[in-house]
Amino acid sequence: MAVVKAISNQELAALANRLRLTLIRDRMEEMLTMAVDKKLSPRETLEFFFRQEIRRREENRIRQGIMGAHFPAVRTLEDFDFEAQPSIDAKQIKELAQLEWIEQAKNLLFLGPPGVGKTHLAIALGREAIKLGMSVVFYSAEELGSLLDRALKEGTIKQKLYQLSKPKLLILDEFGYTPFSAASAPLLFRLVNSRYEQKSILITSNKPVSEWASVLGDATLTTAMLDRLLHHSEIILIRGDSYRLLEKRKEGLLTSARAAGTALTD
Repeated sequence: MAVVKAISNQELAALANRLRLTLIRDRMEEMLTMAVDKKLSPRETLEFFFRQEIRRREENRIRQGIMGAHFPAVRTLEDFDFEAQPSIDAKQIKELAQLEWIEQAKNLLFLGPPGVGKTHLAIALGREAIKLGMSVVFYSAEELGSLLDRALKEGTIKQKLYQLSKPKLLILDEFGYTPFSAASAPLLFRLVNSRYEQKSILITSNKPVSEWASVLGDATLTTAMLDRLLHHSEIILIRGDSYRLLEKRKEGLLTSARAAGTALTD
């Protein structure tokens, strides 16, 4: 009967490295010890190793997706204060977080005054999309306008529009604060047109769509863009006070309360 030669942890790690099983490679001894301590069978040990490797890869994929999206901040649905914005239907947002609208290449618009949580919700939904393996990219309207202008000047606009057409979800934030240039407005239309019924766009804006011509500087162009953007879309109107103003008011009230308390004790 042939004798099977025992293999060292270093040799096992080398094999794991060849298979690009980096977690198993880096934590070989620790994971073997855990398997022994838990009295796992050989089959259970293999399952344990593989599940740990898959978990690490998922974490890395999500982290890289979030980095690639270039979100300006960390925002999640869990930390959104729905009580502070009663005009938002929490159930509706949770349904949107299932992301069927992205699978169906529909668009989503959050419209409302500054500071009511539009960007927060856009980032949070973008993060949820990345968790499900979807590609996401985030731009403020000002950033995108500058990007298109620069690509046009550098002669790379065709490649840039193709690149922007690829992500499963394109988030365009703060549309309406800064007007697009006469050169970038038609390019934005081309981008929207290229994604029409193919990929989703999420837009946040402080302006109703009836005023978007002032942002693009061309009523005909705006009508054509809205025709494609709104054909398969959901619009959510958010009303209420700015979170930042609410916080300032709370701070002011606290300051006044402290001052009043001091006066009473003098």
